[in-house]
Amino acid sequence: MGGIMLFYIKMSNMETTQRQSYLDWLRIISIAGVLILHSGMPYAADMGWHIKDKDSSTLLFLLNIGMHLVRMPLLFFISGTVSYYMMQRRSALSFIGLRCTRLLVPLLVGMLVIVPPQIYMERLTQGYTGNYWEFYKTVFNFKFYPAGSFSWHHLWFIAYLFIYDLVFAPVFMWMMASDRVKRAMGWLSRGKYVFLLAVPSVVWFTLVCNPFDEFQDLIHDGAYFVYWLLFVLAGFVCILAPSLMDSLQKNRRFAVSIGFISLIGIYYFILNPGARTGSLSLLNVVLRPVAAWAWVFGLIGYGKQYLNRKHRVLGYLNQAVYPFYILHQTVMVILVYYITQFHNDTIMMKYLFTIGMTFFITVGIFHFFIKPYAVMRFLFGMKGVIGARREGEKALKDVGAAVSKGTEVVVLGEGSLFA
Repeated sequence: MGGIMLFYIKMSNMETTQRQSYLDWLRIISIAGVLILHSGMPYAADMGWHIKDKDSSTLLFLLNIGMHLVRMPLLFFISGTVSYYMMQRRSALSFIGLRCTRLLVPLLVGMLVIVPPQIYMERLTQGYTGNYWEFYKTVFNFKFYPAGSFSWHHLWFIAYLFIYDLVFAPVFMWMMASDRVKRAMGWLSRGKYVFLLAVPSVVWFTLVCNPFDEFQDLIHDGAYFVYWLLFVLAGFVCILAPSLMDSLQKNRRFAVSIGFISLIGIYYFILNPGARTGSLSLLNVVLRPVAAWAWVFGLIGYGKQYLNRKHRVLGYLNQAVYPFYILHQTVMVILVYYITQFHNDTIMMKYLFTIGMTFFITVGIFHFFIKPYAVMRFLFGMKGVIGARREGEKALKDVGAAVSKGTEVVVLGEGSLFA
């Protein structure tokens, strides 16, 4: 059996087996987007990053702006659906314990082992002359970056997701047990009411968030901490009431149309800063969350329509995507430190080389040094090989018994990102 499965069994008069593969594919596409976006950061104009090339590209800046508006909202939304499936047949405490092993352990490993090389390479560009081991001792001063050498850098997403699940586990359990909540969510599936899920987030972003101040350090990031949370909750609600996912599928063209128009408006204001005056200044802010939600809803809808199919490579990618996310930026920063020293290559050559080599090296590390070893799998938030096999066998028995009784079976890959 390829990958790890978790089955949610629901009584029905029809004998149906449906694999929720579109969520897995969208997760994988999101992480591919993270790779493309991060690879452009060293070369994008007007974007600060750990190591910057002497030349810069405004086109890469525009590409990154558009991708940034969508990639994290989509990941948080899908993470909400994953939390729902992981809570099946588990208590709130059991769910929290599982999140500690899948999120907290990799986060700590990342902060102590994976992230420090990024900070070291950045320090070298700032004039630091010591070797890595001399630098590494400073990590244990536990002084936060940028003044110190202790940070979670790109792993902030894991930290935020862990806190969300830790705090909201009892709320999730209550929502799953409440028929009243499910009926209320079912009402939202009528017409285009599902888009009301975005309203609190759009209002919050417009009134509280500064589009140019994402700190990602938790302490100074209260506005965005709530903003990201609302995507997690929306993902949980939409998978709790499957009719909402059906509604997104039906309204996918409308959602992407709104997302397209909003993104064009955002680019207009970026390229014409003089237009951001008066009420248009407010519109410039409002368009950002509108674009984010529209693209998330549209991608979920189109994914459900066209990506809900299995493929032999999906099981491998589901296992690889989480360690890939943890590792990729460290590999990239080390590469970029040397690539930016090559002055006879164009920005496009450097950009494409950064994408290709980061992908090649990161996948190689996963395949040869993480996937085969139980200890490494644990440190990177993966289920052990034996445990995965046993759970898969048990799940197959459960689904077989369910189908024989004429039940509806909904399947989601648990061996996927942050599960």
